[in-house]
Amino acid sequence: MSILDIIGPVMIGPSSSHTAGAVRLGLLATSILGSKPVKAEIYLHGSFAETYKGHGTDMALLAGLMGWLPDDERIPQADRYAEKNGLEYSYHKIDLGNKAHPNTVFFKLTAANGARCDIVGSSVGGGQVQVTEIDGFPVELTGRLPAILTVHIDTRGVIALVTSTLANAGVNIATMRLFRSDKGGMASMVIECDEAVPQEIINLISALQQIESVRFIASVL
Repeated sequence: MSILDIIGPVMIGPSSSHTAGAVRLGLLATSILGSKPVKAEIYLHGSFAETYKGHGTDMALLAGLMGWLPDDERIPQADRYAEKNGLEYSYHKIDLGNKAHPNTVFFKLTAANGARCDIVGSSVGGGQVQVTEIDGFPVELTGRLPAILTVHIDTRGVIALVTSTLANAGVNIATMRLFRSDKGGMASMVIECDEAVPQEIINLISALQQIESVRFIASVL
C-alpha cells in the first residue's frame, strides 16, 4: 500500500472516485484502444449515471480519453478541448445490473485508423480503477503496472510460450490472470510486468501461432 492509497490522489475535482478515477478510466481505455479515440460513446451506470454532471465525471472521462492526468487544470473545460481536437462524444445512461460496481462506465471507442474497442471499467475508490471487460471478454486490469493482454486459443503450451518469450527478453512478470470462454475455446491472459514491454517483444508474441491478438497497456498510476 502506498501513501496515495491512504490520502488519495493529487487531482482536480470534488471526488476521487468520480473525477480522478474517471480520468484514469479514460486513460486506461485509450491505452487499451492503442491510440486516442476520435469517437467515444460513453455509457454510465449507477452512481456515475446519476451524478456525472455534478461531480464532473463527464469532463474527467473526456480528459482521460485525451491523455490528460487527474491533476490537469483544464479538466473542467475538457468538452471544449474535445471539440477542438475532433473528438466526437456522447453520453448515455445504462443499467448493467446489480453485479456491476456503482461507478461503472462502458466505452465504445473508435480510433482514427478505424480500430474499435468496447471497454467496461469501474472507479473503485481512492482514484483506483479496474477494467473488467474488453470486447465482451472478462478481464481484470487495474492500470497499476504495464500489462500485456492476449487473446488466444485455449490449448496446451500457450502460457509457456508467452512467458518464456518474456523471460528470454528479461521482462519480469509481476502478476498473471487467465480467463477463458470454455475449454478449447478462446482465452485471455492479463500479464502485469515490472517494466514496459518493448514493441519487438510484443511482435514476437503476436507471431505465435496460437495468439489471435496481443496488446501492450501502459500503466496509468
